[in-house]
Amino acid sequence: MTITRVRGTMGILFGFAALLLAVPAFADDHSALPPENSEHWALQKQVDNIRIYTMDQPGSGFRAFKAVADLNVRINNLMAVMINPESCKEWVHNCTESFAFGKGTFHDRYAYSVNDMPWPVSDRDYVLRIRTRGNADTGEIIMDLNATPGMRAEANSRVRVDVSNTLYRFTPTEQGTHMVWVQHTEPNGALPEWLVNQLVIDIPVKSLKALEAVAGKEKYQGYRIQWGADGNIEAVVPHTP
Repeated sequence: MTITRVRGTMGILFGFAALLLAVPAFADDHSALPPENSEHWALQKQVDNIRIYTMDQPGSGFRAFKAVADLNVRINNLMAVMINPESCKEWVHNCTESFAFGKGTFHDRYAYSVNDMPWPVSDRDYVLRIRTRGNADTGEIIMDLNATPGMRAEANSRVRVDVSNTLYRFTPTEQGTHMVWVQHTEPNGALPEWLVNQLVIDIPVKSLKALEAVAGKEKYQGYRIQWGADGNIEAVVPHTP
């Protein structure tokens, strides 16, 4: 069995906590991710309404992935899931713990999450900065999740992910929501090559199927997106008649 050593992260994100973001430093964060429209993305798997692409990353032993899905659920419901700091456990595959911490705003906040890994691999944990922004004219909402490992003390039983960059793009459609999920993570320590290659494809497929189902639950209904005078998203709040 070949072992690939990489510094960084793999997990996910966000669990979703996800989501979220709106600060000027976005361009710097996105520079770590390959362009969404690059011709170098290679389709690896298609399952119903979900397509998974991967791309080799220069100087990295871990591939970036792009998941593209047309979800049969309204963007309001998806964002209701995203603003729940514990929702990672509901839809992100293998996410076993997630919560918000520190002082933050809707646009810029922090979350902690744990990804369960198969024995004998140690679980990975993530400390994420989550930022959210949107465009009232198009209804599009973008969330950036970036690893900030020094914001919380490390646990001896877990391996801290140092490098992870994720982008979620939600665009409303007549049928529901078009979602693009781009991520590049490098898991610290030694991981079997077969495991790394499988997770980058399997995690987003299973997670997006779960997200679509979770967003349809009763507790995530009845929310609306609140837009500011500047056209940026301000909040996701319960709908009041």
